[in-house]
Amino acid sequence: MKNLVVTEEIWKEGNMYTAYCPELDVVSCGTDIEDARKNLLEVIEIHLEEAAKLGTLRAFLENAGYDLTTSQPTLQLDKQVVAFNQRTVPLGDL
Repeated sequence: MKNLVVTEEIWKEGNMYTAYCPELDVVSCGTDIEDARKNLLEVIEIHLEEAAKLGTLRAFLENAGYDLTTSQPTLQLDKQVVAFNQRTVPLGDL
């Protein structure tokens, strides 16, 4: 069995938290950070299970950028998040 390394982005929107996995382009939400993380993991697992049932898991993972030919037990992308910042950018006159 292989493992998959993914990124979790957690956003606060109003009184809810949104959890996003950019590698797989899946999203979920929750009433707090841990709930959002738990729900995202569930969505990822369901998405991978359904892709496997449909016979599209290999193509899905390859399209996401994962190298399935590796003998490593853990699949991860060559890129890693090294910074995540908010920045103000001038818009000019609207």
